[in-house]
Amino acid sequence: MELILKQDVENLGFKDDVVTVKNGYGRNFLIPQKQAILATVSAKKVLAENLKQRAFKEKKIVDDANVIADALKGLEIKIPAKVGTGSKLFGSVNNIDVAAALEKEGQTIDKKFITVATVKRTGKYTAVVRLHREVSVDLEFEVVGQA
Repeated sequence: MELILKQDVENLGFKDDVVTVKNGYGRNFLIPQKQAILATVSAKKVLAENLKQRAFKEKKIVDDANVIADALKGLEIKIPAKVGTGSKLFGSVNNIDVAAALEKEGQTIDKKFITVATVKRTGKYTAVVRLHREVSVDLEFEVVGQA
């Protein structure tokens, strides 16, 4: 089944992508959730026209995302966390904590666009921040112990 995505879908595609999925997934989940529409001939023509009109706006959005990416690369982020014996944390550090640390630095990034493997020890780690479908940044951060 060929569908046009109306919004970003994790592990499938971005908004306005034409994707092929199994019939049940499209019919029972994506279409009822208003995440996709059927990719008919007329829908594809409308999509092509919309993409053509949006190309100029898209360039400005990508440029803005690149500016934010450069700003993120220059940040030095330290996330304090309670530490038990050795370097082991009480709890863990995840994308919500990284988003909060970025907020303190003046960069507002939604937590759903930050990908971090769950961190359970102090040290240096890397998070992937997706600012746009074409722009993503590897953000280095450090988890430090707190008394």
